[in-house]
Amino acid sequence: MAAPPVLPAVPPALPVAADEALGLLDQLRQQLQQLDWLGLAAQWGLRLLAAVLVFAVGLWLSRKLSRMLENALRRANVDLMLCSFLRNITYFGGLIVVTVAALTQIGIPPASLLAVLGAAGLAIALALRDSLSNLASGVMLILLRPFKAGDYVQIAGQEGTIEQVQVFQTRLRTIDNRIIVLPNSQITSAPIINFTAMPRRRLDLTVGVDYDDDLTEARAALLAVAAASPRVLKDPAADVLLTSLAGSSVNLMLRAWVNTTDVVGARSELLEGIHTELRRRGLSIPYPQRDLHIYHHGETPGGKVSKRELIDDGGP
Repeated sequence: MAAPPVLPAVPPALPVAADEALGLLDQLRQQLQQLDWLGLAAQWGLRLLAAVLVFAVGLWLSRKLSRMLENALRRANVDLMLCSFLRNITYFGGLIVVTVAALTQIGIPPASLLAVLGAAGLAIALALRDSLSNLASGVMLILLRPFKAGDYVQIAGQEGTIEQVQVFQTRLRTIDNRIIVLPNSQITSAPIINFTAMPRRRLDLTVGVDYDDDLTEARAALLAVAAASPRVLKDPAADVLLTSLAGSSVNLMLRAWVNTTDVVGARSELLEGIHTELRRRGLSIPYPQRDLHIYHHGETPGGKVSKRELIDDGGP
């Protein structure tokens, strides 16, 4: 018959540790029994109820005040972007105040709470450095207002109509109906060209005429086209300047003032009219051309030069 297995001996310290644990649990049970649960429930229940009421009422007031501020600003014809921004700032600022007030009802000291919020804010600022840069840039754009919704601008190499300026980003709509989203920090660090900031704009159209053409006649043709266009403003009056003596043409510039909303249509109309009027008057717009000199050595002591005029069609 096999001998029974030999169990390891129980260390003498285990019974002592078990007795101590049981003693601690018994002490904890006695202390819990001695607590005034009704008093604690009444005390903390009232505090929690007060905190909930403060938060609920404060949240309602924050929303109400932010909407009232937005309505008042709109009645005062303040820009819509600024109205929306101030409404959000008012709401979130009120939300912070309400949260602090609610936590103080529970018994958390305001000084300690503000210290914790400050430390947390510093940590968040370091972690969200780029986002905060966009936020600061958004505030600058809304306050300084280099453009508004509906303006046609060129920013950071992108061109389009301002759809919406948000706190972190700005939306552009291009002519072919694409949406471009630009971070605000990129906008404030780049040149901004606002094409519609002013009610009037000047169109500068450069036209080349042949060297053999009469410049007085060419200037009169350009001014006649500008005078016949209903889109061109009479004041300031259009004028024509000679800008350069190019390799193939004498370049004239027609400068005409138009309403900003008529820029595209006026440009097309004037170019078409200039082409028609120059042809009607017998004036030409020369192609780019080159003179080719061919030397035939040996025929004469100095060589013979043949001159041929080549039309440069832009090919290789």
